[in-house]
Amino acid sequence: MRTSLEVADIFRSSGPAYRAAHAGHLSLGQLKVMTAIENCRTAALGGHVEACDDCGHWRVAYNSCRNRHCPKCQGAAARTWLAAREADLLPVGYFHVVFTLPNEVADIALQNKAVVYDLLFRAAADTMLIIAADLKHLGARIGITAVLHTWGSALTHHPHVHMIVPGGGIALDGTRWISSRPAFLLPVRVLGALFRRLFLTRLLALFDAGKLVFFSTLAGLATRKAFLLHLSPIRKKRWMVYAKPPFAGPQAVLAYLSRYTHRVAISNRRLLGFDETGVTFRYKDYRRPAAERQQVMTLVTDEFVRRFLIHVLPRGFHRIRHYGLLASSTHKDTMALARRLLGVAVPVEEPEPDEPPDHRPPCPCCGGHMTIIQAFARWCQPRAPPSSASPIRGNAP
Repeated sequence: MRTSLEVADIFRSSGPAYRAAHAGHLSLGQLKVMTAIENCRTAALGGHVEACDDCGHWRVAYNSCRNRHCPKCQGAAARTWLAAREADLLPVGYFHVVFTLPNEVADIALQNKAVVYDLLFRAAADTMLIIAADLKHLGARIGITAVLHTWGSALTHHPHVHMIVPGGGIALDGTRWISSRPAFLLPVRVLGALFRRLFLTRLLALFDAGKLVFFSTLAGLATRKAFLLHLSPIRKKRWMVYAKPPFAGPQAVLAYLSRYTHRVAISNRRLLGFDETGVTFRYKDYRRPAAERQQVMTLVTDEFVRRFLIHVLPRGFHRIRHYGLLASSTHKDTMALARRLLGVAVPVEEPEPDEPPDHRPPCPCCGGHMTIIQAFARWCQPRAPPSSASPIRGNAP
């Protein structure tokens, strides 16, 4: 079952009371995200009037907030990003690898998002690059596209990094392409052990440098002895690294990336209801058998808003990063070498279009092209739209 309910509706209804009840406990970033989502595709951001070139149908489209945490504003950003990535795909199998932080470290990450999430990225990437370069394993330089997700399906805090990795790499001497086995990239137990060592060593270095803060339930970790005692149990646990079988071709990689790269904590289509009892939404319970994983949960509204806001990232934090062959500093040269070693033709660079692609929905009456005929500023309405105009929430041009 699907409804027209949106996260924005919940924020507009309950946001003012939530902000008042938690005054002084919300970051500026969280407040900005709430405001952006509440105002998205409303008169608060202005908009434009579109008319069909064929049948003359009119409609009003309000501008998007374009905030990266807004469930409605990721489509255009994802399309632009994927178009740029398509040229990097190679005719090899691609693997999906996931690095997950244990709960004891996830709690620390929640209070130190910028430094610990950055450490998660670097430790996971270094783990992959080091093991792949080891002659006992692949003996090659690989490329990595990594995406940070901080949520579980029920909006709980669950920081992990998704990686898309080509099934092979350039030999260390640069003379040939070394392919991985068809259904095996690198041993996950070896990856997990190195990831644990790199992460904990660097986390302790952050503590010693005074770059970690602790408050509330974690305030007791401020001393080095207590911090080491907290980490002691997970030094012996197996850290989870998960590797899925390779995708069925480069296009399947793009389809996967389109679902993952610009995802937010919860999509509007998962929302089922909102009333005085709270917010009801669908989630997956991965502890159940596959056929029973789809479940329904209701959270009181304050708890739903709290869970959504804990996934707001620090300002300027990059949640999509590239490493190895795809690192920006050497990306052009290494990808050219990879194509040459694989015998792949260099993709032809098509000239930039005179105008950006038009992603506006077609005319709902005849399917014709809609043209902008009027723009209006924030908190304003069209000067005099015809009575037949039907205001809808559309994408910004």
